[in-house]
Amino acid sequence: MLAREKLEMLLDRFDVIEQSMAGNPDPETYVRLSREYAELDPIVSKVRQLMSQEKEAEGLREMLEDPETEAEMREMAGDEIGELEARIAALTDEVQVLLLPKDVADEKSAILELRAGTGGDEAALFAGDLFRMYQRYAESRGWKVNVLTLSDGDAGGFKEVVAEIKGQGVFAKLKFESGVHRVQRVPQTESGGRIHTSAATVAVLPEADDVDIDISPEDIRIDTMRASGAGGQHVNTTDSAVRITHLPTGIVVLQSEKSQHQNRARAMQILRARLFDMERQKADEERAEARRGQVGSGDRSERIRTYNFPQGRVTDHRINLTLYKLDQILQGEGIDEIIDALISDHQASLLAAEDA
Repeated sequence: MLAREKLEMLLDRFDVIEQSMAGNPDPETYVRLSREYAELDPIVSKVRQLMSQEKEAEGLREMLEDPETEAEMREMAGDEIGELEARIAALTDEVQVLLLPKDVADEKSAILELRAGTGGDEAALFAGDLFRMYQRYAESRGWKVNVLTLSDGDAGGFKEVVAEIKGQGVFAKLKFESGVHRVQRVPQTESGGRIHTSAATVAVLPEADDVDIDISPEDIRIDTMRASGAGGQHVNTTDSAVRITHLPTGIVVLQSEKSQHQNRARAMQILRARLFDMERQKADEERAEARRGQVGSGDRSERIRTYNFPQGRVTDHRINLTLYKLDQILQGEGIDEIIDALISDHQASLLAAEDA
């Protein structure tokens, strides 16, 4: 059940945001409020619909309970309230889903990584099939695909392909594709007609935002000293050299040109660059760890989905969904049905956890 108090608080917050935006706030505040407004707007719209329908249903119930209501009006009210209650139930479900905790990465673009797993040349060919499937799916949604790295298979396909998929909400749609995908088919090189099983791993990771380095004054120590030239001769008699120490990391940057102001600016620029590089390396390590957790070893037995060519079927083992439209799915047209089912299953799990 939806908590009425929670819905009222949400509507109140939305009203406050609207009023604040209309009051000409500073640009930074306006951007922050706009982001929150855009996030709440679809929820508030559904909540208002729900409350309107509930109010209408309440009026019909009062009519039915009134002994002075004419028989014809009572019959009409009885018919209408049945339809209203069905709409209220559907809207309640929609609002519950909209109120679920959001994955902060859902609206991001994504990095798609495919690697041939068990199965040699056939696995590489299958990795190529999967990449083309995602490529077509992305194009159908207006997303842009940019290949970052590519390693061709010996007989075609890819040993490895990494691509950036740019667009709004890419990660939300593709995040459940991570794991081992298994294929069962007769390879073209198989003269005996035997079905071979091979696998490819898929990892979908949210694209990291550029790291903004904000250096707190409390985190640095700035020392000035006399700049020295060759042979220890003083370049000048003022304390122009600048040494900046970043206390949390121990990074030290020294600049000793003639201008102290210029030295300080350059030292800070170099420090920012070094810290930025550290953050990028850390993000890469975390991404690698996430990838290892997602795809396992690439063994066939760890599969999340099986593509069976002889039977023309695709089975997602996590939700026991089987579709006999393999060709459509590999064309990128039918995969939405699987993706939507996975998202619905995830939402159902979240709802069950909240009710527990």
